[in-house]
Amino acid sequence: MCLIAFAIGQSREFPLVVAANRDEFFRRPTAAMDWWQDNNGQQILAGQDLKSGGTWLAVNTDGTVTAVTNVREGSPEAGRQSRGELPLHALRLSTSELQSSLDAEPGRYAGFNLVKLTGLGGWYYSNRDAHPGRQVFRGVYGLSNHLLQTPWPKLLRLRKAVGHCVEQARKDPAPLHKQLLSLLQDTTPAPDQSLPDTGVGMETERFLSSPFIVGDHYGTRATTVVTVSRQGQVSVTEQSWGPNATTLEKRQFAWQR
Repeated sequence: MCLIAFAIGQSREFPLVVAANRDEFFRRPTAAMDWWQDNNGQQILAGQDLKSGGTWLAVNTDGTVTAVTNVREGSPEAGRQSRGELPLHALRLSTSELQSSLDAEPGRYAGFNLVKLTGLGGWYYSNRDAHPGRQVFRGVYGLSNHLLQTPWPKLLRLRKAVGHCVEQARKDPAPLHKQLLSLLQDTTPAPDQSLPDTGVGMETERFLSSPFIVGDHYGTRATTVVTVSRQGQVSVTEQSWGPNATTLEKRQFAWQR
């Protein structure tokens, strides 16, 4: 997962809205979003990384959303365990339990950002943050491949657009999901002078600078929207993509928590 915008307490109708793009190599085997049980027996809705067994974004039956992004580093250190297990741990453990575990072994994973979100608030942790672990309150937030709210152009662009959509949302989640899916397909590149320097070279920075990435071998593979209404309805839409933005399967889920 490489770009997430989320709004907490910004809509009377939808106290939690999450809009996310997962960017990955197309050769990496992946199962589309569906219900499954992790190794601890918890029931989750998530896609699955068939190489390492984890996920990038997960939702439980209560409508709690967890998601992980990697931290883009020019020469990343390899972690001993897959970052894909973090969203699963975050759904199973309290934030205090999870923080204690992560603090005890900061080198267990390569650089990551982890969020755990509900309609009442959230929690954010990065092992590249000087002071990892903090509560997240009402507001509109963006997370890409650096720390929370780092003002990369694509993050600022998506965060602003998502915030506007959420403010205008009515009771029916379908139009909101449609709008957010469209926003997440934004292929506008950032101007060179606004690009970050993450050690991967200017050509790669340009390629990765749009909210939606189109490529032969690497690009946006899944676009996901999650909303939780004030009446407790959880709605999830995921659109899968192939190389060069080929449209694949769309899956939709809805339940009352």
